[in-house]
Amino acid sequence: MEKHYTVQVQQQVQDLVDDLKAVFTHAGLGGEAGEYKLLTQSFLYKFLNDKFLYEALIIDESYDYVGLLDLSEEDYEWFLDDIGTKTAHLKPAQLIESLHRQQNQADFAEIFEQTLNQIAIDNNAIFSVHTDGGTDIRLFDQRLLTDTISDASKRKEVATSIINLLARVKFDQQIFSQGFDFFSTLFEYMIKDYNKDGGGKYAEYYTPHSVAKIIAAILVGNDQPISVKIYDPSAGSGTLLMNLASQIGTDRASVYSQDISQKSSNLLRLNLILNGLQHSIHNIVQGNTILNNRHVEKMDYIVSNPPFKLDFSEWRDQVESLPNSSERFFAGVPKIPNKKKESMAIYQLFIQHIIHSLKEDGQAAIVLPTGFITAQSGIDKKIRQHLVDEKMLAGVVSMPSNIFATTGTNVSILFIDKKNKDDVVLIDASNLGIKVKEGKNQKTVLSSEEEAQIIQTFINKAVIEDFAVKVSYEEIKDKNYSLSAGQYFDIKIDYVDISPEEFEEKMQGYQDRLASLFAQSHELEKEIEKQMRRVRYE
Repeated sequence: MEKHYTVQVQQQVQDLVDDLKAVFTHAGLGGEAGEYKLLTQSFLYKFLNDKFLYEALIIDESYDYVGLLDLSEEDYEWFLDDIGTKTAHLKPAQLIESLHRQQNQADFAEIFEQTLNQIAIDNNAIFSVHTDGGTDIRLFDQRLLTDTISDASKRKEVATSIINLLARVKFDQQIFSQGFDFFSTLFEYMIKDYNKDGGGKYAEYYTPHSVAKIIAAILVGNDQPISVKIYDPSAGSGTLLMNLASQIGTDRASVYSQDISQKSSNLLRLNLILNGLQHSIHNIVQGNTILNNRHVEKMDYIVSNPPFKLDFSEWRDQVESLPNSSERFFAGVPKIPNKKKESMAIYQLFIQHIIHSLKEDGQAAIVLPTGFITAQSGIDKKIRQHLVDEKMLAGVVSMPSNIFATTGTNVSILFIDKKNKDDVVLIDASNLGIKVKEGKNQKTVLSSEEEAQIIQTFINKAVIEDFAVKVSYEEIKDKNYSLSAGQYFDIKIDYVDISPEEFEEKMQGYQDRLASLFAQSHELEKEIEKQMRRVRYE
């Protein structure tokens, strides 16, 4: 697809998103909790509809909308078998064009809602997300309009507006040939308003694209993995997983995830569908990873941006009583503080869980507070000691401040590689990037050149003054297991060759300056003494 056409299509899709948001705002839903459901599920219905018609035409050029209507019931079932799991299975009556022809019916809101509900039922086996308790979270909400729009008189208007917008825009065949960059940009645009503090606690689940890109490129490096399992135990909307899957190849990776948030799990499902990874949807689990880990198999690659601080005092003791707790949480479980329970370092549990979940030759990358890499005691140091003593550390990249716009916490990326028995790479990238305003927050943005610099330096284990250093496991032990690059940089002393005459001249200048300062000090003493004599008791 030519660049100008790509831009055109991207704008067309973004306009659709904006128009849908305008409909929901007009209905009084702007900023409401249910707005994102209406937006994402309406868009998902549109995407699945057009993807279905796209796949139909590949099977038979006559299988456009009209051609599908002409098929017998038996032929339609054969056609669905040919579609397989490439996209959701839709009946002719469930297609957008069929609904569009019914928009004037008085009960259209019910027709629209029931249609999405039936699509969810028909495709439950492949497209549902599972909870850790075994409950299915379906593709579409059963009462999408009813539960979201409290004013019954507005439901038909909203449903009609949605179907008119979806029918107006056609995702043609060329859009489905687009790669990760196109759909990741689209996904980020669609959910951008729900990744801010004002749209719920969504910043916690969102990792900047630059960070995700760096992680994916470093983990894969020059390898060409085939048939691997990639996993995120705190997946959020899936930015890290999608970047890694794209780097490996979506046909060579199976995605596994778990996250306690139903909202983020639904967004991850949408992300998987947009990026051609619907075969992994059944591996999405909504639930508490620490207490109810549903992916006990060992993984090839693990990525994670876990929550840093969280009050988990109510279930902290349950973690210690888990059957394999001492093995899984080898460095210990954080204690409950007397004050500031909300500051409990839950990321320490996730690091240990990730190490435990890796295959013998597995790799991982974890976004952590930078304090982790230098802590002199406690669980942080025990974890670092384990990584070094067991020789499973690849390196650390310390990122610039405010790389996350929503938090002032400095972060570093910890890279684990159970195969790396040689030198470890430590990079200090804290001085890279430019500061930009993002709403009320300040954010540091890396250029593509800076991203490439970090990636290539790490992969090549290059040594660059005041930026990157290569150290042995023994050197790390000697530095009390510190993983801060700055502690390993050479101390520079500048030497300047000067003649004896120049030396004498400089020394004389220093002496003259020092004598002048002493004289000024003496005059100041006399002035203070003079002023003190004038002070009287009143």
